[in-house]
Amino acid sequence: MERVNPGSLKAWLILPRFHFIPLTVILVSLGTAIAAYEGYFYFGHFLLAMIGSILVHMTVNVINDYYDYMDGIDLNTQRTPFSGGSGILPLNLLKPKQAFWFATFCLLIAMVIGFYFVMVKGWLLFPLLLIAGFSAYFYNVYLAKWLMGEIFAGLSFGPLLVLGSYYVQTGRYSWETLFASLAPGILTANLLFLNEFPDREADQKGGRKHLVISLGKKDASYLFVALLTVSYLCIIVGVLTKMMPVLTLIGLGTIGFGWKAAKGALKYYDNTQKLVPILGVNVITILGTQALLAVGYVIATLI
Repeated sequence: MERVNPGSLKAWLILPRFHFIPLTVILVSLGTAIAAYEGYFYFGHFLLAMIGSILVHMTVNVINDYYDYMDGIDLNTQRTPFSGGSGILPLNLLKPKQAFWFATFCLLIAMVIGFYFVMVKGWLLFPLLLIAGFSAYFYNVYLAKWLMGEIFAGLSFGPLLVLGSYYVQTGRYSWETLFASLAPGILTANLLFLNEFPDREADQKGGRKHLVISLGKKDASYLFVALLTVSYLCIIVGVLTKMMPVLTLIGLGTIGFGWKAAKGALKYYDNTQKLVPILGVNVITILGTQALLAVGYVIATLI
């Protein structure tokens, strides 16, 4: 990490790991684009939902840093640009309590925004917000230790985020939107999944239990490839069943990157140094596919 002074503004800006926030921006845009495709679009609601969702994502990133530091995980892990946390707390650039209260403050503001939407759009949004809040705040405390981390990551940064941003536009849910959110959710789970490979030993010592620990790296690499394949199949099935517009097939445009990520995972699953570039390719695959799905809906809306 470049030189950062303790307690500096730069330390606070590094802590939330803003380089991961595009995932949320894309998924909120996707849910909104689906609503626009059906004739609903309110820019104010889109902007407010984006702010609230980004705050929840910041909560996830910071609270994970806090608990990974307290459990000793980030003190033992080998950091990469894609895994191992922000590094702010192990380097004593901020105090753990500062990170904890920062995350709590972000979540409280997000909750206010969420309750506003509940009041103006309906109580059916409340269960979704409840699950999202629980997942964000208690991921490290419970979910990551119950072999549920990847599932809730994919659920939260997939169906919940897409359905939520769709609901604040339309005031309802739809099976079509749920199906369109499946591929993004699986891809997000796969993003966390592959990023867990370099952290396996440190996570295990820190009390975590996830699929890479449970299956072992070799078998986990096969599951990674299977999930990647299923995500692309979801797009194809969605179009064939007419639950998604034909133009969303442009989401398949990342298959070349997906193929490279799959080959790299199978070949370098136990070599962190050579796996790091594959983690980058995986990020391109996931964000690219999700973004192209959103673009497909936008184009279908305009033509």
